[in-house]
Amino acid sequence: MMISYALRITGSRADADDAVQEAFLVAWQKLDTLEDPRKAKSWLMRIVSHQAINVLRSHKHRGDQLGVDHAAAAHTDPAAQAEISGQMQALEGLLSQLPELQRQAWTLREIGGLSYQEIAEELQVPLSTVRGAIARSRQALVTGMEVWK
Repeated sequence: MMISYALRITGSRADADDAVQEAFLVAWQKLDTLEDPRKAKSWLMRIVSHQAINVLRSHKHRGDQLGVDHAAAAHTDPAAQAEISGQMQALEGLLSQLPELQRQAWTLREIGGLSYQEIAEELQVPLSTVRGAIARSRQALVTGMEVWK
């Protein structure tokens, strides 16, 4: 889950691996700051998002493919699995075409569950920029996914 999340932020498997590795190091070093063990998942995911963005800032490049494997639920029939796989590939393709800020903001919001304010702080942009980026990314994704209705 952490790799997939970092991969959607960075767009590169190598950068995602680096981000997750760094996230585990940071988490280990700051383990004493985790006040509620029930919130470990969100705490780790926040560290991953921060590290993924740091990797992007330091490398200033993106890979060509997102490379996430999306296995359909095991209980669905093969036709449904194929449809889900096609939808996920289409979504991945659309996400890869979004401008970097829109892709990052959408991923942090929709996958990471961060608030708009947290995204603004994470990306170091104004709150209004985050709102606009997410609105534009949602519109592009809705338009692009129309064929799957």
